Amino acid sequence: MKIQHQASIRAYRAGGFIGTYQRLVKDVVIPYQYSVLCDEAPDTEKSHVIQNFINAGKVLRSKNGGSAADCGDGFYGMVFQDSDAAKWIEAASYSLSIFPDAKLESTVDSLIDIIAGAQDEDGYLNTYYTIKDRDKRWTNLLEGHELYCSGHMMEAACAYYEATGKDKLLQIMLKNMEHIYRHFITERHEGCPGHPEVELALLKMYRVSGNEHCMELAEHFINTRGVDPHFYEKEKEKRDWSVWGNSPTETDYLQASAPVREQKDAVGHAVRAVYLYTAMADFAAATDDKELFEACRRLWESITRRRMYLTGGIGSTVHGEAFSVDYDLPGGTAYAETCASIGLIFFASRMLENELNGEYGDICERAFYNTVLAGMQLDGRRFFYVNPLEVVPGISGISPTHRHNLPVRPKWYACACCPPNAARLISSFGKYAYGENADTAFCHLFADGEISLENGMKFTCETKYPYDFDILYRIERGGRLAVRIPGWSRTWQLTLNEKTPDAADITLKKGYLYLTVSDGDTVKLSLDKTARFQYASPKIPELTGKTAISRGPLVYCFEGVDNQGDVLSLSLQKEGSLEVSAFQENLLGGTVTITVDAFRTDAIDELYTDKAPGAKPCKAVAVPYYTWGNRGENQMRVWMDAT
Repeated sequence: MKIQHQASIRAYRAGGFIGTYQRLVKDVVIPYQYSVLCDEAPDTEKSHVIQNFINAGKVLRSKNGGSAADCGDGFYGMVFQDSDAAKWIEAASYSLSIFPDAKLESTVDSLIDIIAGAQDEDGYLNTYYTIKDRDKRWTNLLEGHELYCSGHMMEAACAYYEATGKDKLLQIMLKNMEHIYRHFITERHEGCPGHPEVELALLKMYRVSGNEHCMELAEHFINTRGVDPHFYEKEKEKRDWSVWGNSPTETDYLQASAPVREQKDAVGHAVRAVYLYTAMADFAAATDDKELFEACRRLWESITRRRMYLTGGIGSTVHGEAFSVDYDLPGGTAYAETCASIGLIFFASRMLENELNGEYGDICERAFYNTVLAGMQLDGRRFFYVNPLEVVPGISGISPTHRHNLPVRPKWYACACCPPNAARLISSFGKYAYGENADTAFCHLFADGEISLENGMKFTCETKYPYDFDILYRIERGGRLAVRIPGWSRTWQLTLNEKTPDAADITLKKGYLYLTVSDGDTVKLSLDKTARFQYASPKIPELTGKTAISRGPLVYCFEGVDNQGDVLSLSLQKEGSLEVSAFQENLLGGTVTITVDAFRTDAIDELYTDKAPGAKPCKAVAVPYYTWGNRGENQMRVWMDAT
């Protein structure tokens, strides 16, 4: 049974844990990030994003008869700086869908007017090339990010149109799409984006607009990639300049070593990879392309079975922000970019369009509740780009091998892709939590709130997930309900109107439980609340003899602040007890800790010694991984020695 589409964002109004995060995004993250884009946030990395659009408009007016002196202070930032504005608009749009706000809507409208002024007459839209050199347009697909920026703005246009019904940005991006279509389809210029993203955006814009050129262009970019692995080399030979010297021969980095239907392993830049795989899975579902879906399935297994961290982080090496090889998953030097886990959620969501399989939802929540949420400070004002599984102050952020792994979250980045990406995902959580087709509501993720679907079904979900594991659905308008049973839940219980339903009335298939519900029914699902030790494959060399702790979807970690300032001397007792605390409202925004039997190794003054150190029994306290780094700089570990 295929899901015809994700639930509309308008269909979901959250409460509980997710609702708290969505209000944080509305009240703090979106205003703060806008102040950054306007260069108004104090003591924060300069952005210049909005000024770039203003300056591009001045350049265009100058070329049409204005004065060159009116072109502003030029372009500042990364070649893909425009995308920060696009993701901010998208986050604001999703927020407006659930929290109407006339002031925010007016701010977005004003920004769209500025963006409109930066669009060239032929539909081209990119401030870097408009300001710096219009003659270089489309000559550096390897690293120019023109299609990447267009893709993000297309997504923003779709989100804002769906949230408000206003189509000014959508018309801007349809004009931009037609410009791209002329260049690559009508005029037959070769190539596909060095950084995939526009492919998935074109498919979104096709659904919103019905414009067939969107679908044709997405298909072209998907099918073109890797057909000529030497394309980027040939492209570079035609120019004498580059943005930052990317090598055109590193085709694995670009996911361009082979046509997409022949690719077997997740390779290269992790964000680029999962954005590409998302588009592939989406196109496979839309066209029933079984060969393309099989390629997606191979790539999915490559990631989730051999190249993914326990936290749902992906991309293990700082070199190229990339996948490395199977089972190479070091914790202290992990890259695990926040954007990569967001992209993994996108990929999982589109795989659900092809196949209703609970493992996709399992990975969605693993990535969301651990890596994605860890990417943002609990106050919404600081952000991690990189998400290590071990931090040691004095080494992390300082040693050349660990410089990328920071012990505290910065306010912003020169390369600021992750902060607005996290904001747009949190605000659009309902699109990933629920799906529907003609007669069924699909509950992929658990979140307190109200759900109204286009198929007529309407219900509420009451839960304190991810800290409590009872999920109650109150059905207002019935139909068929399909609820995911998480793979981590060894036991579960379901009641319909407080009674166990007959076995003939329910079906369990590939991790989803199906049952028919009527108006006024209540459905209660109780999941396993046990805290458990986690163990890694012996194929992961760094994790030999180590264990971690999880409860529900949450991976836990040990911080020095809870453990006498030192977690490096701790080892957990094998088969030791795991004591789950009551919910602590005043700790880390409200959380549950786990206390475990452990040993603390005696300190050794020498660098090395032949005398075995002693160890004393003790208790070690763990907190959810997503909460780490909110109480100052201190040690942190996910995987602990077990003795």
